[in-house]
Amino acid sequence: MSAPARGDRPLDDWRPEDGEFWDRVGARIARRNLVFSVLSEHIGFSVWSLWSVIVLFLGPEYGFDPAQKFTLTAVPTLVGAAMRIPYTFAVARFGGRNWTVVSALLLLAPTTSIAIVLEPGVSYHTLLLVAAVAGVGGGNFASSMANINAFYPQRLKGWALGVNAGGGNLGVPAVQLVGLAVLATAGAEHPRLLLAVYIPLIVVAAVLSARYMDNLPSLRNDKGAMREVTRDPHTWVMSLLYIGTFGSFIGFGFAFGQVLQVQFHAEFATPVKAAYLTFLGPLLGSLVRPVGGLLADRWGGARVTFWNFVAMAGAAFVVYLASRQESLGLFLFGFVLLFVFSGLGNGSAYKMIPAIFAVRLGPGPAARRASGALMGIAGAVGALGGVLVNIAFRESFLDSGRGDAAYLAFLGYYAFCLVLTWAVYLRSAARRSARI
Repeated sequence: MSAPARGDRPLDDWRPEDGEFWDRVGARIARRNLVFSVLSEHIGFSVWSLWSVIVLFLGPEYGFDPAQKFTLTAVPTLVGAAMRIPYTFAVARFGGRNWTVVSALLLLAPTTSIAIVLEPGVSYHTLLLVAAVAGVGGGNFASSMANINAFYPQRLKGWALGVNAGGGNLGVPAVQLVGLAVLATAGAEHPRLLLAVYIPLIVVAAVLSARYMDNLPSLRNDKGAMREVTRDPHTWVMSLLYIGTFGSFIGFGFAFGQVLQVQFHAEFATPVKAAYLTFLGPLLGSLVRPVGGLLADRWGGARVTFWNFVAMAGAAFVVYLASRQESLGLFLFGFVLLFVFSGLGNGSAYKMIPAIFAVRLGPGPAARRASGALMGIAGAVGALGGVLVNIAFRESFLDSGRGDAAYLAFLGYYAFCLVLTWAVYLRSAARRSARI
């Protein structure tokens, strides 16, 4: 039995673990939903990341110092983290297709508000409020991941979630590339051209999601999954690990342009010079996220995540050394490594989440609901890492004019995460962790 339904009527039969069903109709339907989920989530990430670009347009005529600009990038990160919990609930309450349409249309609020208020003389508090509204873009990730998680069988979740998240993460370098194009052609006086690109794309994403995506009734059957997983210790372990991976990715993505301008001001005296490099790290980190999922499918998420944190700690040490030596080339090399390994870790850590419940509950609807709820919590807590990254940079630069203290803090946290991964998933449960 199959139910290739679209529109308001949900799919009435969904059995992704049934091989015959999957080959006959399941793979095609799941792939279609994945494509349009990625599109909407991609634009959501771009809107969430807008302020990493907007601050480059805030020249001396606006009167804001670097500390204030770091705060402007931290605020949407914080709001986006908070939005991930209700967005995860929304998928179960309204259906994946329905909520994808609504969440896409909500992106019009931050884009139009920026277009209205952004001009020299605007108050700092007004910009803080408008930056906070951009946080709605951060919620799209949680609802999209919970939705796509339910469409794919356990053996393909690492790949599917990696593609979904990686395609979404590409919204960070995409908006930075668009910002670079505007800065290089029209100049810093025309930030509204950036919004003129994204407002029509938001409408297109909403229309296509309404036309081609599906609702799964199984996502509506258990409203208590979020409450149940909050009592599970694995929820908080995975949240801490996700702070290290995704928190690093989104925090560095938001802050990197400002870090270059402040720490290497002579080389990046104008915003367009910083913009030429800002997109590179997020681009590579986004592209390798599916690779992290594939490696986790092959070798186990815990093993890949452990060694990835070893690599992240090494990359943070390289950045620290480069900062001490004022070596721009080594600094860029270390930061690119941080972006790449944070992307790999995003993929492997998210693969661990459904695997944990598949081992304990079996690969069925109960495991899909529980893992979807955990993804919402881990996504929210992990995104708070992006806030911490911006706060660490702000305080470090205020204190010493350099980022050295922040780089050492990152190194310490990655060391903590690799020990935590080993202690919980590798130390005494090798047989089980091979599946996690």
